Amino acid sequence: MTERTTYLLVDGENIDATLGISVLNRRPEPQERPRWNKVLSFAEQAWQQPVKGLFFLAVPAELPTSFVQALIAMGYTPVPLRGEGKVVDIAIQRTADALVEREADVMLVSHDRDFAPHMARLADRDARVGILGFGEFMAGGLRDVDGVEFFDLEYDVAAFNSRLPRVRVIPIDEFDPLQFI
Repeated sequence: MTERTTYLLVDGENIDATLGISVLNRRPEPQERPRWNKVLSFAEQAWQQPVKGLFFLAVPAELPTSFVQALIAMGYTPVPLRGEGKVVDIAIQRTADALVEREADVMLVSHDRDFAPHMARLADRDARVGILGFGEFMAGGLRDVDGVEFFDLEYDVAAFNSRLPRVRVIPIDEFDPLQFI
């Protein structure tokens, strides 16, 4: 019997766009982007099993060699894509569909509702399914998938080196007045 694996499917463009448009209200600086190595480590620690990180990226022109090399050094498998339409979404959807037939768990890093039916199919089988992102920007379709675990990139994963300017509802047990005064 082989050891179970978690497949970490990263929609980096979605995270970058949400961070820029919805959180920072501007294009993120390199130091403000998620530390992708922390995301990979979190996935491994959260479910206590090996992780295969697949980082999907659209490449309209030249391959971003330095970024791809950095992903490889962190332990990700880059999946550079080119073509018509939302190539990253198409590739993640096809990968999720292929994983339905495998004995594996899946974590998706995205807020995109286009993945909801695929996550629902994965959750319907005997496997763990998780979604990582910013809770307040998670698409309703993803929130409605039964059996999915949600992890916040900032608060649960600690994927950022500094605190983001987010407004969120705070459970009273987590309220720290020192954060506001």
